Amino acid sequence: MQDAKEEVRARLNIEDVIGEYVPLKRAGRNFRGLSPFSGEKTPSFYVSPDKHIWHDFSSNKGGDVFTFIMEVEGVDFRSALEMLARKAGVDLTIYDTKGSQEIAQRKKRLLQAHDLAANYYQQSLIKNQHAMEYVFGKRKLSKKIVTDFRIGYAPTSGDALVQFLTKKGFTKNELSQAGLVNQYGGDLFRGRMMVSLMDGTGQVIGFTGRIIVDDDKAPKYLNTPQTLLYDKGRHVFGLSQAKESIRTGDYSVIVEGNLDVISSHQVGINQVVATAGTAMTEHHLRALVRLSSHIRLAFDSDKAGLAATERSIPIAQNVGVDLTIITLPGGAKDPDELIQTDPKLWQQAIDNAEPAVDWLLKQYALREDLQTAAGKRRFTTVALDLVRLLTDSVEQEYYLIKIAKISDSSVDALKEKLDSGVKKSERSYKVPVSQSDVLHDPASYQDNLLAVALIDGATHELFKLVDIQTFTGDERQAVAKYLSECGGKPVRDTPESLQNYDIYVKILLLRADARYAEWNDQDRYFETARLLRQVATEHKKKQKEILTEKLRDLELLGDDVQANEIRSQLNNLIKEIQSGKR
Repeated sequence: MQDAKEEVRARLNIEDVIGEYVPLKRAGRNFRGLSPFSGEKTPSFYVSPDKHIWHDFSSNKGGDVFTFIMEVEGVDFRSALEMLARKAGVDLTIYDTKGSQEIAQRKKRLLQAHDLAANYYQQSLIKNQHAMEYVFGKRKLSKKIVTDFRIGYAPTSGDALVQFLTKKGFTKNELSQAGLVNQYGGDLFRGRMMVSLMDGTGQVIGFTGRIIVDDDKAPKYLNTPQTLLYDKGRHVFGLSQAKESIRTGDYSVIVEGNLDVISSHQVGINQVVATAGTAMTEHHLRALVRLSSHIRLAFDSDKAGLAATERSIPIAQNVGVDLTIITLPGGAKDPDELIQTDPKLWQQAIDNAEPAVDWLLKQYALREDLQTAAGKRRFTTVALDLVRLLTDSVEQEYYLIKIAKISDSSVDALKEKLDSGVKKSERSYKVPVSQSDVLHDPASYQDNLLAVALIDGATHELFKLVDIQTFTGDERQAVAKYLSECGGKPVRDTPESLQNYDIYVKILLLRADARYAEWNDQDRYFETARLLRQVATEHKKKQKEILTEKLRDLELLGDDVQANEIRSQLNNLIKEIQSGKR
């Protein structure tokens, strides 16, 4: 796919692609605009047409046109490549193997069939008064929502859609592969309100049909079966409509039903998506975490919904998301019911989402009789399994106090049980990493250092006395090594020896152009020296932490000789840090 990637890149101007998402203004050789990933008021988002690179100073994100589409659309590389290939007019199938070409061609045909089917269902809705009354009257859906979600109606006749698509040139085998026909070759969906299932880019890949006439013999909902396009274990309903709100609001809400999503969007609460029932998978969360690592879960309050919420917690941990739980007030069965009562109650419930650990403790407490010794024992066992996995001592103490209050136990007794190493429950849960933990890079100042140094050859001599290992990460170490060994001249493009880090180097050059291009030689030199001192100081602080931990171990072991030696090293290091020596 490398050839295809380069062909697409060559045909598109990065500023034109990004300009469809971010209003850009010329800033010298570059373009500048407000970050699409944060709510900044001062533009710090830069695009370099020369380097075909973008960089967002507010979020410290950057890359090429493909990484931008992956970030802003919340899709993987293949999807981003396909989107840009369509924009560039590049046929990706010529770059695939024969087998891949056949699959790509089949997918293309199935997408065409689904798009035509969605149009057909929408036209059928307009022509059927009973369906119109149900959609616009009973369901109270707006024209905008019907259009955005491509809602339609499947006629009651047995093969109306089949006849329509057959006239469009589709074979019965293709319609079967698309999941549009039943076992007898007729229409799968009949007499139902049709809701289009779309992928992250807005292409229709299947349907959900909701019966509009009560019939005990027919299921209320009927879904597209597993096909080449649709996989319920991966599909996130409403993602294409919600992704912009998720990205800007920095959280998503997962509900159980498609109509919960539609009702929420109807009242302007747009960060809401759904999985196929309660069967949430890791694939669902990975599709969402590309947009935000903050996910709020609101499954139904019945037994199945509660069990699904429990199952989702370890899945969320594996993906590394910050999971909170939404509790519906007033005994509401689902978000749709709550919205019909008062949309403000739904927004309040979202805003009041609880951290997963707090929610779990409540659920554990409700499941046990805490007036009995056995109930207290079972509750504290599973509750302490959570606390045991917390790495912060203050947070541990907070939850110990909370568990003590719930179980009417002493904190000392809980600490003793915690320290005893009771075998962990099968339901143990590791607390998810928050987005701030994931995105914050304490060594990002090193990027500023390398950026300013790259464009000023006079500063490269300062790197000759630097320990390259004090830099964080392979790419930073590689650039620092280049400056110490091969420097002397300003770098304008990626050197041959750094081609493996081409994207990173170009981002550094864009950062340098935006921040330091107008600085004089003396200021750049002093800035480089200052940042190098910071690198050395931060490295010494890490060494201090290592020596301090080692000293504690030696003191516990009673090894006074080695402890005194480490103590001496530690004292010298502290003096160096305080004096600012290198």
